[in-house]
Amino acid sequence: MFSNSTRSALVMTILAMVIIPLISSWFAYPSTHLPPGFGIFPPQFVEDPPGFNLLVFIGVAALEAVVALLYIFPQWFGFKPVTPSPRPALRALPWWFWAGLVVTLFFWWLMWARTTPFGDLVYYAFTPMWWGFIFVLDGLAYRYSGGYSLFSSRPKTFLISAVVSLVGWYFFEYFDYFALGNWYYPNTDDIPALNHTKIVWIFLFAYTTVWPAIFEWYTLLNAFPKFVARYAQGPVLSFPAKPMLFLSFILLAAVPFWPYPLFWAMWIAPLIGISGILMMRGIWTPFTDVAKGNWSPVLLMALSAIINGLFWEVWNYGSAHPVLPVTNPNYWVYDIPYVNVIHIYVEMPLLGFAGYLPFGVLAWVIFLWAGKVFGFNTDLLKSGQGH
Repeated sequence: MFSNSTRSALVMTILAMVIIPLISSWFAYPSTHLPPGFGIFPPQFVEDPPGFNLLVFIGVAALEAVVALLYIFPQWFGFKPVTPSPRPALRALPWWFWAGLVVTLFFWWLMWARTTPFGDLVYYAFTPMWWGFIFVLDGLAYRYSGGYSLFSSRPKTFLISAVVSLVGWYFFEYFDYFALGNWYYPNTDDIPALNHTKIVWIFLFAYTTVWPAIFEWYTLLNAFPKFVARYAQGPVLSFPAKPMLFLSFILLAAVPFWPYPLFWAMWIAPLIGISGILMMRGIWTPFTDVAKGNWSPVLLMALSAIINGLFWEVWNYGSAHPVLPVTNPNYWVYDIPYVNVIHIYVEMPLLGFAGYLPFGVLAWVIFLWAGKVFGFNTDLLKSGQGH
C-alpha cells in the first residue's frame, strides 16, 4: 500500500506535465498564448512543417539501425545466452478467438470496402474491428501460454486497460497540439451523416483499443520462452530517476518554442518523466529490470507496440485509398518534420515507425502510474511482479 504522499507526488507530476507547456505557450505565442489549432478536437492540420532534411534523415536512420541490430543480434551488445523456461503445453483456441476473428474480418471488410448495405454502420467500423482483433490476440495468447490470457485470467485488468487507454491516448492528443500536429484527422468534416457530437463519441470509443491491443501483443510474445530469454541477461544499465524527471520538464517547456526540432519530445518527455517519478518512489518500471540486466520487459513491450503499429497503419491506409468515398472518421495523416518520406502503403513515413517503440513503453508506465494512484493490479503476466 502506498502512502498519500506517494499518490500526491504521482498526481502532481502529471499535472506539471500538463501545465508546463501551457505556461511556455503563453510566451511562445504572445498574441494568442496558445498554439494554432489548440483545442480543436479531433485535431486538424495546422501549418506546413519543415521539409525533408537529409542530415536528420541519416541520423535518425542510423539510430534506428542500431536498435534493429540490438533486436536481431543481441549478443553484439553484450547479451548472454539464457536457458529458457519450458514451453507451455498448447491449448485449443478458445471461443472468443473465433468470435473475435469473425468480428475483425467483417468490420475490416466493411471499413475497406466502404459500402453501405448496412446503413451508417460503415462509419463506425474502426472500433469493433479493433476490439475483435484484441480478442483474436487474446485467444492466441491463451493457446500458446498454456491457458493464460488477460481476458480469461485477469478480466478486471483487461477492462481497466481500456479505461486507461481512453484517458491515456487523449494525453497524447493534448501534447500533439504543442508539436503543431504530428498527426491529424482530415475526414472528420467530410461525412455529412456524422455531426460533431457523434464524431467525438466515435473517437472516444476508438481510444479504448490502444492499450489493450499493445498489452495483448506483450502477453503473446511472452508465451514464447526462447524469445523472452533472448533479452533476459544483458548489460546492467541504471537510469537516474531524478534527472529523468527534470529533463522531462525541460523538454516539455521547450517544445512550444521549438515544436519542429523537438517533435520527438512528445513521446520521450512523458516517458522519462513518469518513469522517473515512479522510480523515485520505489515503484517497479520496465527500467527497474534493465538495472538488473533483464531487458526483456522493455524490449518486448516496445516490440509489441511496433508490431501492432503495422496493423494500425495498414488498416488505416486501406480505409481511405482510393480517396472516395469518405467513410472512416478515424483516418489519420502524419505531418512529421524532416523525415516525412517513404510511405509504403501507409501514411506513416518509414522512419516514423520507430516512434512506436518508446510509445509502447510509455503506455505501460502510464498504466503503472494509474495503478498506483487508483489502487488496481497492473500485472500483465501470470508471473506477476509488476509486469
